[in-house]
Amino acid sequence: MTGINVKFYTLGCKTNLYESDAMAELFRHAGHQVVMGKEPADICVINTCTVTGTGAQKSRQQIRRVRREHPDAVVAVTGCLTQTEGETLRDELGADVILGNKYRNQIVELTMRALSGEKIYAVENILKEDSFEEMGTVSRQGRVRANLKIEDGCNNFCAYCIIPYARGPVRSRALSEIRKEAEALGDAGYQEVVLTGIHIGSYGRDKTDGTTLADVIETVHQAEGISRIRLGSLEPVVVTEEFVQRMKKLPKLCPQFHMSLQSGCDETLKRMRRRYTAEEYRQSVLRLKEAFPDVAITTDLMVGFAGETEEEFAQSYAFCREMGFAQMHIFPYSVRKGTAAESFGGQVPEPVKQERAQKMLALATTMKEEFYQKYIGKVLPVLIEQKKGNCYHGTCANYMDVMVETEQDLTGQIVPVTMTEFKNEMLKGIM
Repeated sequence: MTGINVKFYTLGCKTNLYESDAMAELFRHAGHQVVMGKEPADICVINTCTVTGTGAQKSRQQIRRVRREHPDAVVAVTGCLTQTEGETLRDELGADVILGNKYRNQIVELTMRALSGEKIYAVENILKEDSFEEMGTVSRQGRVRANLKIEDGCNNFCAYCIIPYARGPVRSRALSEIRKEAEALGDAGYQEVVLTGIHIGSYGRDKTDGTTLADVIETVHQAEGISRIRLGSLEPVVVTEEFVQRMKKLPKLCPQFHMSLQSGCDETLKRMRRRYTAEEYRQSVLRLKEAFPDVAITTDLMVGFAGETEEEFAQSYAFCREMGFAQMHIFPYSVRKGTAAESFGGQVPEPVKQERAQKMLALATTMKEEFYQKYIGKVLPVLIEQKKGNCYHGTCANYMDVMVETEQDLTGQIVPVTMTEFKNEMLKGIM
């Protein structure tokens, strides 16, 4: 059977985006067409998210919407929600193909069987997985900045997080495959790649040869054609003195590090079962600021976690102020079914969580402006990403957003831009 139209719907993180691109590539290699928008589809693939209750709800809504809009299509559901609610998706939402976070490299064969009327349910106990699921080289992606998946899984089991149950333990991709894909991306014209995974700082923990994330970055750095390497989310325990010394020798590495904080208070961090203290986080930030002059530290922060007192929130607020983050992703804690924190006492009332989120958001806005203002008048290389109105949106190496005034279409290129002002939470610049 050839000439099948396949449509993808992706929810959640950069890793999900990468995996959808990988599955799309498998369909193309088999001679099928990947379509978008309102084009009719024979197969609809929904790559789900379950990191929060809201993410899971949106995924279920997307499945219902796709089933309604494409009543004659095969509906295939994969991703994290299938690992935690696979039977529900099959029995209540009527999906034709249910794939957990395994067997996605067989999605073409399995959906072809479903086109003949077979129902497919392939969800394994992901906690027992011990090998990385290779889906081939992914050199065709729908964005200017390419993702490159280097590992899957997480061993941390933080009190509020469902992801280890959905993704399983750490499984590291072979360095040879990472190098091969990095070179393919360079050959395809991608200037920037983002190393992604579920917990990239744990790369190599399942290996016996001592390979670490630093080895991955050095390997990708050797690929020709790539000008920038950006890292996904890290934890401060990864940012050791040895790591920083190795990284500062790599000119392609972007001076932007996303280090997940969650809280700047040690007592809260303990209840969260995070594996670092505020002081350890501080030392990692200081190492990066000393090694990379234009470094931007970005972070995730949770407010209103179970048991968070006013004093704990105040400590967290003061710590964030001290760190001077270039950008913060702030979210109020919400109970996630199936996690340890579901049974914790001391749940913070919703209005208090919202109030704390607003205070942190105001702080984040102030710190971002302070960081960006330092670059007005400077000339910086900017990766041009997409047209917006009469300007083009792009990003600096340290991930600052820039609106560039130019009549040239330079999408996908890195060009020098003079920063002229800070407006609407981003820099404006001219060629």
